[in-house]
Amino acid sequence: MNPVSSRTRGLRTVTALAAATLLTLTGCANPEGGPADPGASSGGGQQVTRTQDAGGPGCSLQQYGVEKIDLSKAVVGFSQSEKEANPFRIAETASITAEAKKLGARLITTNANSDLGKQISDIQSMLAQGAQLLIVAPLNSEGLEPALRAAREKKVPVITVDRKLSSATACKDYLTFIGSDFVDQGRRAGEAMAKVTGGTGKVAILLGSSGNNVTTDRTSGFKDYLKASAPGLQIVAEQTGDFAREKGQQVTEQLLQANPGITAVYAQNDEMALGAVTAIRSAGKKPGQDIKIVSVDGTRNAVESIVAGEMNAVIESNPRFGPLAFQTAQKFYGGESIGSTVIIQDKSYDSANAKAEVANAY
Repeated sequence: MNPVSSRTRGLRTVTALAAATLLTLTGCANPEGGPADPGASSGGGQQVTRTQDAGGPGCSLQQYGVEKIDLSKAVVGFSQSEKEANPFRIAETASITAEAKKLGARLITTNANSDLGKQISDIQSMLAQGAQLLIVAPLNSEGLEPALRAAREKKVPVITVDRKLSSATACKDYLTFIGSDFVDQGRRAGEAMAKVTGGTGKVAILLGSSGNNVTTDRTSGFKDYLKASAPGLQIVAEQTGDFAREKGQQVTEQLLQANPGITAVYAQNDEMALGAVTAIRSAGKKPGQDIKIVSVDGTRNAVESIVAGEMNAVIESNPRFGPLAFQTAQKFYGGESIGSTVIIQDKSYDSANAKAEVANAY
């Protein structure tokens, strides 16, 4: 999910919602050969619900304590957690922006730039500007309590996407979480790794950023699969690459120097995997051949790397939350009870389908 790239482009400025209130969209980057609009991919790119709240009661307007509103006339706030300098964040913001425009909702967007304190103040600011619904991509699984409390006091529902809040309470602090099953992503990555390596080898793990459930779950799912089903794969090193391409390259270089026998890399997002590709080349080895690479995300660049033979498999993590987030909000305001968790269905890419599916990658 999250690095720095080379070329930037601006997203459109959103018009004023009230007198003296200027609403702007955060500028985005179009990384190295990525699609001009990752959020607008067609075909099979839209999110599909896999399961909806298997484990608890739903939440209604009455239970949450909010009044019904017309989303086409509503003010909606979107809090992005990280700089839009990688395909996941670009596609995520673009998807929510496009869906808000489609519905006619007035959208305020902010970007915390990986600063938890700023995300809290961003959310408080959007509430002060009259936001009636919040869509939040949390930076961390903990720490947003002041912002959630402010939303609760104003009776503004919060839909969280991508990263799950670990200590907040559904139907009180937030309405629902929409996202992937990250443990299952890790498990599927382990399964793919066993397949491309033949079940034996020395594996290095490029961990995502600390403090969120994505990193924790993708790690546990992967390790649990290897322990149960691929004991011939030995994890010899693991280090954080912070979901960033440059950091992923640097860490891979260090790990290869310290562990020259590494034969496989599991990167917890595509950007770190692409950094690993560069590091492996620099070490005089062939990525995808001498050292197998499996990652999570499903970006266009990564799927193209599978086609080129430099990566071996990618488990998708679909960032196109706009349609599903607004559909969920419409159901909620329409009187339906909403479950605390909405899990989306993620596909996977390998040498068998990458060429045919590359157009659906973001």
